[in-house]
Amino acid sequence: MPGYALPRVKTGSAFGFLSGVRVVDLTTSVAGPYGTMLLSDFGADVIKVERASGDDARQWGPPFLDGQALWFTAVNRNKKSVVMDLRSDEGRAALMKLVSEADVFVTNQPPDVQRKLKLDYEHMREAREDLIFVSITGFGLSGPRAELTCYDLIAEGYSGIMDITGAGEGAPQKIGAPAADMLAGQDAAMATMAALMDRQRTGQGHKIDISLVESMTRFLTCRISSYLGSGEVPVRSGGTDSVIAIYQPFDTADLPINLGLGSDAIWARFWSAMGDVEYGQRPEFASNALRRENRAEIVGRIQEILKTRPRADWLEVFASSRIPAGPINRVDEVAGDAELQARGLFFALEDGEGRVVPQIGLGIQIDDAPCIPRGLPPLLGEHNDEILGE
Repeated sequence: MPGYALPRVKTGSAFGFLSGVRVVDLTTSVAGPYGTMLLSDFGADVIKVERASGDDARQWGPPFLDGQALWFTAVNRNKKSVVMDLRSDEGRAALMKLVSEADVFVTNQPPDVQRKLKLDYEHMREAREDLIFVSITGFGLSGPRAELTCYDLIAEGYSGIMDITGAGEGAPQKIGAPAADMLAGQDAAMATMAALMDRQRTGQGHKIDISLVESMTRFLTCRISSYLGSGEVPVRSGGTDSVIAIYQPFDTADLPINLGLGSDAIWARFWSAMGDVEYGQRPEFASNALRRENRAEIVGRIQEILKTRPRADWLEVFASSRIPAGPINRVDEVAGDAELQARGLFFALEDGEGRVVPQIGLGIQIDDAPCIPRGLPPLLGEHNDEILGE
C-alpha cells in the first residue's frame, strides 16, 4: 500500500447523462472494460458477462487486493458481473434476453470467434434491431489482418509509436502504460455516445468497429502528418526531437526538469528570467525554425545554467515568469500529488460493507464536480441472482 492515506469516498451517483442506457459487456482485459467503465461513469448501467474463469485481467497480478488483480479493479467499477456459459443453450438464451433489453452490446472477441459463437452484428441485432453493436479488436472487422490476435504491445509496434520512443542509440520502447488499450476503449465510448445520440434522432442502430492498431496510430497524427507532407521520417531521440526547438528534459543541480519554449514570447520571457536577455535576442535565434538549426548550442547553454540551481528553485522562477516547466514525477509522486487529490482524481472507494478499493477517477469535472462511482469493481458472478433472476 502507498505510504500515505488515500481519501475515502463512499459510493455515490455517477454522472447521469446516460441514465437509463443499458450496456451488455462481453469484453475482457483492458480496452473493452475501460470503454464500458467510461460509459458507466457517465451513468450507463453495465452488465459484465463473464465465463466461469472470469475476465482474464482478474488474474493479472501480483499485485492483488483481496484476491482481485489491481489491473482488473482499475477498469471495472460500477458494473454488475454475471457468469454465463455462452456455448450452452441456456447461456445463449439468457444472453439474448439481456441483449433484447439492452441499448449497447460490446465485445472484443476476434471476428471468427464472434461468428462462431454468433456474437457478431448480424446475430446480435436479431435480439434488438436498433442495437448499438461495438466491436473492439486488434485490427478491425475487415481486411487480411482481421483474424490475427493482438495485445496492446502488438498494436504499439504496428502503430510506429515504439520506433520513435526511447533514446536515439537505444532499442525501440513500449510506452509505460497500455496506451493502445486505453485509447481504443476511449474511442469505443466516444463512438457509442455519438451513436446513441443519433439513434434518438433516427431510431437506427449502428455497428461500431474499433481497432487497437488504428486508435494507437491516430495517436501519432502529428508525427505521421509531418512525414506525409515532408517525407522526413521521425527517429528516436529520447524525447528531444520536436517541431518545437526547445521542448525536452534537462538536468538541474539535483532533479530533472521538463522545459517547453513553444513561442517567441515564451522564448523572450525565458531569457529574461535567466538574466541574459541579450542571448535570447541574437538574430540567429529569432524564430523557431532558426532555433531548431541551432538547437545543440542552445541546449548546451540552457543545460549549463540549469545545473547551477536545484529544480525547486527553477520551478518557482519559471512559474512566476509563465514559462511551461514541470517535474518528471515517479508514479508514487503522481499518486501523492495534493493538487490532483484535491480535484478528486485519486481515492479509495468504499461500499459500506467492508470493501475498499483504490481508484483513479474519471478526470472530468462537470458543473464543478467530479464523478463519484456508483459501485466497486464486481466480484466474479456477484450479480447472477439479481440480473438473471429478472
